[in-house]
Amino acid sequence: MIRKLSRYILRISGWKIAGELPRQKKYVVVVAPHTSNWDFVWGQLYYLAAGIRAKIMIKKELFYFPLGNLLKLLGGIPVDRHGNSDIVEQMINEFKMRDSFILVLTPEGTRSRVDEWKTGFHRIASGANVPVVPGFIDYKNKIIGTGDFFHPGSDVDKDMLKIKRFYRNVTPKFPENFSLGNIDQG
Repeated sequence: MIRKLSRYILRISGWKIAGELPRQKKYVVVVAPHTSNWDFVWGQLYYLAAGIRAKIMIKKELFYFPLGNLLKLLGGIPVDRHGNSDIVEQMINEFKMRDSFILVLTPEGTRSRVDEWKTGFHRIASGANVPVVPGFIDYKNKIIGTGDFFHPGSDVDKDMLKIKRFYRNVTPKFPENFSLGNIDQG
């Protein structure tokens, strides 16, 4: 029922779905660009429409009553972005402990413009030995979906360049808040 309702909402809102999620039970989805709270809404509808129970890393400050209960219900995992906790190691352990675990995160780490993306997704995927799936929400073309998954290699810079290039033609809700940095070097 939820699956059909989510598909219906996406369709009547004008969104099209592109790409396919892997059949594996464990992987990391990297979603960019992330410039709006609407990204969470459309992303949730996408995962519900696909029948996927994704887990999403969300700053712990949002987990107050009653919003926190709703976020947990929707797969939210509270993370302390300022503490000394090792989030990468925590997520690797989650992958090891579960038979099925799909982790969604944004490499920008914020809705504000940043020139350098965080590499935590790469370290998590490498440490858990799971693939990375590039996910996107293109507001200009109203397309939400994924690209081809890949297994991260030992060259983080090369993989970051590859994944940033994937997002070259994706239009965020607020383009002024999105940067790929200098992807034409190398």
